[in-house]
Amino acid sequence: LQTQGEEQVPEEPSADQQREASNNHNSKHIKGNTKDDLQTAIELSLQESQQAQAEERELHRALEASAEENAAQVKRKRSEASGESCSPADWIRQEGCPVGIRNVGNTCWFSAVIQSLFHLPVFRRLVLNYCLSERVLEKCKSHSDVSEFTHKLLDWLEDAFQLAANGSNPEDKQDNPMVQLFYGTFVAQRVHDGKTLSTIEQFGQYPLQVNGFNNLDECLEGAMVEGEIESLHCDQTVSSGQERWFSKLPPVLTFELSRFEFNQSLGRPEKIHKKLEFPQVMYMDRYLHRNVEQTHGRRGEVKRLKDQLTVLQQKLESYKNYGSGPTKYPLADMLQYVLEFATTKPTNTPPSAPTVPVSYQHIQTEPEDAGSSNGSDCTQTATQRTPIHKPFTQCRPPMDGPLHPAPHSVTEEELHFVRSCLTRWRTEVENNINELKASIDKVSQALEGMYSDNSLCQVPYRLHAVLVHEGQASAGHYWAYIYDHTRKCWLKYNDVMVTESTWEELVRDSYGGMTNASAYCLMYINDRLPHLIAEDTDDETGQVLQGMDSLPPILRRYVREDNRWFQQELREWEEQFCQASQEEPSAPSEHNNVNSEEPSTEPQHPKPEPTPESNQEQSHEAAEGAVAEPVQEPVQKSEGQLLLLMLTPAMQGIILAIAKARQVFDQDGPEAGLIKAFHEEYSRLYELSQEETTPHQDPRLQHVLVYFFQNKAPNPIIERTLLEQFGDRNLSFDDRAVSIMREARAKLRLIRPEDMDMEEYLQWQDDYSMFKTVFAYLLTGLEQYQNGKIREALIYLAHAYQDNTALLKTGERKGVDQTLIALYRRKCLKELNENAATLFKTGEENDVEEAVTIMNDCVIPCMHLMVRDSISQEDMEVIEAIRNHWCSYLEQDMDESLQEKLSEFLPRVLDCSAERVVLKEPPKVRKSPHDLCSRLAAVMESIHSTSIVTVK
Repeated sequence: LQTQGEEQVPEEPSADQQREASNNHNSKHIKGNTKDDLQTAIELSLQESQQAQAEERELHRALEASAEENAAQVKRKRSEASGESCSPADWIRQEGCPVGIRNVGNTCWFSAVIQSLFHLPVFRRLVLNYCLSERVLEKCKSHSDVSEFTHKLLDWLEDAFQLAANGSNPEDKQDNPMVQLFYGTFVAQRVHDGKTLSTIEQFGQYPLQVNGFNNLDECLEGAMVEGEIESLHCDQTVSSGQERWFSKLPPVLTFELSRFEFNQSLGRPEKIHKKLEFPQVMYMDRYLHRNVEQTHGRRGEVKRLKDQLTVLQQKLESYKNYGSGPTKYPLADMLQYVLEFATTKPTNTPPSAPTVPVSYQHIQTEPEDAGSSNGSDCTQTATQRTPIHKPFTQCRPPMDGPLHPAPHSVTEEELHFVRSCLTRWRTEVENNINELKASIDKVSQALEGMYSDNSLCQVPYRLHAVLVHEGQASAGHYWAYIYDHTRKCWLKYNDVMVTESTWEELVRDSYGGMTNASAYCLMYINDRLPHLIAEDTDDETGQVLQGMDSLPPILRRYVREDNRWFQQELREWEEQFCQASQEEPSAPSEHNNVNSEEPSTEPQHPKPEPTPESNQEQSHEAAEGAVAEPVQEPVQKSEGQLLLLMLTPAMQGIILAIAKARQVFDQDGPEAGLIKAFHEEYSRLYELSQEETTPHQDPRLQHVLVYFFQNKAPNPIIERTLLEQFGDRNLSFDDRAVSIMREARAKLRLIRPEDMDMEEYLQWQDDYSMFKTVFAYLLTGLEQYQNGKIREALIYLAHAYQDNTALLKTGERKGVDQTLIALYRRKCLKELNENAATLFKTGEENDVEEAVTIMNDCVIPCMHLMVRDSISQEDMEVIEAIRNHWCSYLEQDMDESLQEKLSEFLPRVLDCSAERVVLKEPPKVRKSPHDLCSRLAAVMESIHSTSIVTVK
């Protein structure tokens, strides 16, 4: 397909354009079939066939490039894309807002068509819910501009849905939803030898000529009724007598505006920039076969009125442009000018005055009329000249007489006669013009209302999308205007940009005639079929389904998995960004925070300088397959080493496994290398899962598969997870890794939905993410507790306990030991309650308010959560002690204001059953596995020793 993209494309006409041009050329000039004509036709047919094959290959390449580019966005390093932010967070889409499609090279035509169809809910439902059985798939064989691509796309969809609708009979297309949605039929009638011959034909996009018409209705009239054509054997023109009538209109009616034509003399295509108007709502009744008689009668009346209108306009034009010479003027004005000439008084100044130098200023009195004077009985008859020195630009020409000519002599009788005639004639002309204008308005209104009565306004079609082309025939750019039926506004889809627009902007870009931008395709939808634009609703509740809820189960699982990949990439980027900020010497106060506006929640201590011996030990340990902290050498590192330092521990394991499979890869190829590396990493992680869990270390934090092994996850879950890590796009540092990565991704694509329950797979991934969150909450809470930040510590520990409880319900090794969380939760609760009580007893207003805040935000919600769980004896004793403490204040004398404050929250302390628990969300925490491992060791060492160990 010759795409009308942003860049230059070959100036070759499309097959349809060549055929159209050839037919037009033949119908006018070919007088018979000759040998040369036959040879030309054969050569043209061969050229069309070859060009069609080339167009097909070009389209497939463009589609594959677009799909590959979109897939690459899932794991692409944002920093590698020039001009884009390196943070994946910038790629999070806004809820409810449509998104554009990236132009990967002359694919604007693809974006315009796909966006127009995608935002038609009925079409979107059909395509997204399309499914073929294996039995039908086994029978399948391997068999632009906007209009050509739309034709091909609808053809492909028609074939695809035909397989699903009726795979055994490809000719029966009554049940094909694509045919029902986009295809209609028309009746072609012509009279031959006194007989009416009719044929019924199917159409998809309906082509309309632009040349010779001013609006869409005129285009349709021209397409439905063929006019006069040239005879092949004489110089006369004859009427074809053929008419077309729509017998069945599709719900989605698409008009293809023919704005490109092939110039035979120049041998190249050209674009038609003529202005063509189209409405937002148009009625198709007048073009339907069932309204033939009614429309025929009105067409006759329309023809009579148009002829009458033509005569009236010609008469009006003769009044507006009068005269026999090349220059014409309005007749009423000419009569007025003659009247003014006749009534102008003549002057006594001779017709030719002497020339006056431009250096003089002329001061001239009024010419003397009959009986006129200057008011002082002195008649002004002379011209005075006074030399005045002025710049050349200020000099004025002489004024020797009146501005208008006048007759030299005219009698009163002549003046009376001329004035009466010219006045009467001018009045007659003005009356005639007004009558003509009134008649023209009346006929025009009759024409406009000819098809606007209720009988011919029963089939409304509303404009849904306009596909615009800007440029010339050989090059240009496409975009689309699509009506958002939910927001009730127009949106402009220009590749990746989606912006709100107006009807006025659409008209400016789409009507044509002003710039080189104009509509190329119009998509109307039946306004009486609300299901075309109705969004999916829940069968039980009737509520509109939003986002992923509107997708079928298979696609919903795919999107969730894709989002999970994106969230993983976002976490990796945050971890790498955090690690890089920690190593930045110029910003020591920010290296513990992913979000700069959040305060640091971790203590710090100086990092010891590594020794050569420790470097050797760490390198040896990494070489053996253990996941260790990246080596921090004080010497200059190569680019590859720096890349290794930035990779996560899990990625380091993959890289080491690929290194061990090097020999197999070189001998037997990428697939064998992948299998070898896969078994190496699988075995390493399985052995790691057999290690004993101690208070200072938990192997589950080191890798997700260790967590899966210890919880006896199904083998397909384990294998897919590891295979996805080998398919990570970050494995692009050398050819071997790239080959293995591609091989892994190819195997992932072979996994069918029936081979694995994706819901179960995603649940295992979510469980591990929650496990790391629990550990992060626990460690952060313990670190805060050690640094005296009791309120923050309690919030972290309370959330850790709640999330951990949910994990433990699904498996004994799914979560963390609850005893440690519960112990420090009780300590924080007791200490925080004591702090609140101490502040409350002071009676100071600020202290009392602080105490009430602590109770309402932290202590009471935590107590309620503890009571609702299967509470332990230790927790119950702490809660009872808190209640008794606050109840003891009732027996003490205190101010009335304190009594009022106490009465506000004491009932909530005593009764934990009749309230919705709202616990403040903690700040974000880092969940890097290696970070959690080192922090666990430091925190547990500090718990069992007298000193506090901090982690950088």
